[in-house]
Amino acid sequence: MDEIIDISRLGDLKNYSVTTVFGDNRGFFEETYSDRDFKEAGIDFNFIQDNQSLSSRAGVLRGLHFQRGKAAQTKLIRVVTGAVLDVIVDVRKGSPTYKQWEGYILSASNHRQLLVPRGFAHGFLTLTDNVNFCYKVDNYYDAEADGGFSFKTPELNIDWPIEFDKAITSEKDAAQPTFTEFEKNNPFVYGEI
Repeated sequence: MDEIIDISRLGDLKNYSVTTVFGDNRGFFEETYSDRDFKEAGIDFNFIQDNQSLSSRAGVLRGLHFQRGKAAQTKLIRVVTGAVLDVIVDVRKGSPTYKQWEGYILSASNHRQLLVPRGFAHGFLTLTDNVNFCYKVDNYYDAEADGGFSFKTPELNIDWPIEFDKAITSEKDAAQPTFTEFEKNNPFVYGEI
């Protein structure tokens, strides 16, 4: 097993490459998840569901999303085809990195995975056509606990490499509140999530 773990300045966020890619003239084989290997690398979560989304065009912007309360989720994410700029924001009140964000390029070619802990909002921008985005979660989806805030929130100053009027978004994401509006009822508290 290859193991590269980049510890983020956001503390609990980690960018992983803990899989070995075996390539030859036919392509490659990769074991993308092994409970044993991940636990040896310090990733010890009970992932209970796998999710996948397809974004057919470059410029799709999804997020920024999270689930509240007992439905909060840790995610282990990767890209199977294409490439994305993946962005996470620390939304845990009292955290030394509260309201700070980081972005990572995840792609089919770099085989990187990103662990997004509970208490972080998450979103991504597709950089290529036909992006298959996969992620494991440690809690089931709960529509009542679903939440988010606008990807274009000015107070966070996220450096998305696209003009917002050219981004392809859902109606739901386009109507999300600003971070300031979200903050009024922010349920995430550092050390309690």
